[in-house]
Amino acid sequence: MSDVINVEVAYANSDAQAIVKVQITYGATARQVIEQSGIIQSFPEIDITKMAVGTFGKLITLDTKVNTGDRVEIYRPLIADPKEQRRKRAEAGKVMKKRI
Repeated sequence: MSDVINVEVAYANSDAQAIVKVQITYGATARQVIEQSGIIQSFPEIDITKMAVGTFGKLITLDTKVNTGDRVEIYRPLIADPKEQRRKRAEAGKVMKKRI
């Protein structure tokens, strides 16, 4: 087994997105990969102590060990609750049907 693995760190905001390739020692954590990637310097709004992280859409902790080929994703807080937005659209649809 190689001592070095290849992973990616991904982040996007409303203006830009970045995927940074990182080579890191086998056994590294998500926190270590994010810190080594330099992505925090490019996006100063990132606060990994308050933001969720995951790999390929599955939430993980910062202490989770990464594997070769993983993409560590940093998630922004949601602006609106998706369930609430769906409920509002459904209600609006009911109102439109009553008018017809």
